[in-house]
Amino acid sequence: MLIAGAILVILTFVLIVKKYEARLVLFCAGLIMCLIGGLPGDVMKAFTKAMVNNSLVPTICTVMGFSYVMKLTHCDQHLVQSISTILHKGRALLVPLSFLLTWWISLAIPSASGCAAAVGSILIPTLIAAGVHPAMAAATVLAGTWGSAISPGNAHNPFVADLAGTDMMTVIINETPASIIASLACVIMLTIYAALRNEGASDKRSQIYLAKMQADEKLSFEDFKVNPIHALVPLIPLFLLILGSKQIGILPEISVPLSMLIGVILGLLVTWSDAQEVCRNFFKGMGDAYSNVIGLIVCASVFTTGMTAVGLTGALTDLMKGSSSLAAAAGTFGPFFIAVISGSGDAAAFAFNGAVTPFAEHFGMTIMDLGSLAQIAGAMGRSMSPVAGAAIICAGLAKVNPIEVSKRNALPCLAAAIVLMILL
Repeated sequence: MLIAGAILVILTFVLIVKKYEARLVLFCAGLIMCLIGGLPGDVMKAFTKAMVNNSLVPTICTVMGFSYVMKLTHCDQHLVQSISTILHKGRALLVPLSFLLTWWISLAIPSASGCAAAVGSILIPTLIAAGVHPAMAAATVLAGTWGSAISPGNAHNPFVADLAGTDMMTVIINETPASIIASLACVIMLTIYAALRNEGASDKRSQIYLAKMQADEKLSFEDFKVNPIHALVPLIPLFLLILGSKQIGILPEISVPLSMLIGVILGLLVTWSDAQEVCRNFFKGMGDAYSNVIGLIVCASVFTTGMTAVGLTGALTDLMKGSSSLAAAAGTFGPFFIAVISGSGDAAAFAFNGAVTPFAEHFGMTIMDLGSLAQIAGAMGRSMSPVAGAAIICAGLAKVNPIEVSKRNALPCLAAAIVLMILL
């Protein structure tokens, strides 16, 4: 079963890279693995559970609906045009600044999917308008989401604190310097990749994109007058989420769907658009999000369920636990690579921290360092996984294949993981 599962996983990624329909490939691979594992009933359980996921479905659908309304009201163009001067002057810094902005915002929005949706709905279109390659724009935001690993809202930090017999803030303070240095390694590699592949901000790509926008929306940017109030509307949901986060606490805590609905209402009132058209576009965006993004997440869920059915996920986790003599390497690359394949670093990190981390002192490490290493490495692996919810959201906003996003984040996330391992 393990050999069959490994072959199917490799074949799945090969077919997705070759641009076969990702949803079909993921679903079929998951179905075959569940049949091999003797658990055919798990296919529909995973399928229906992902269809009605209480956190992902409302978040992704309302974000896409909000972006459609911003496009209808041209608020997105007011934002892009208002910062066009800054974009032109700081083109070389656009990719690294976007990564760092996402990384720090993820501290306040610790959900990778929620952060990708909230930040990506603003940054990804803005980066593309500035001439950044769409896949690189998505990769930049996705790479920044692992900053949530050092957030007080991350469930792993109190778990590690309990193992170490200390408080959560001590764990966070201990892991923060290494994480910041690792984030710099990540952004340096990402920037170098963008420069070598000529995928950073480009006048040529920007002009092509803006020309297409003018043709599609019958706009003339030469006569376009920026309205500062209209330009602020796309930023309102993000501000509400940050100010209402547990870490900031200036406003009452607010959900992503509610913040997006508030943004839609403000867009309607500020631009005085046709309410019926706003309503149609909002629900059209929600429908397209369900079809293109949720559909992919549903099929990815079937795929990861199939991996569990044939014992592949369990075998990888057990192998990682058994590498106690190489604790630092196992704690880094075990959760990292399981997260890449499965789209989630949580299970692997919790398994490792529960089984191996309590004995960290036998390996010449502290419980706090090894526990932090495992959970942060898992978050880094998730940031380069093509089947992670955050990756699918970013790819959907940029209208690219998630594999294209994953390829661009491979070296930056690996570099960050190695730096983290050395420092911790």
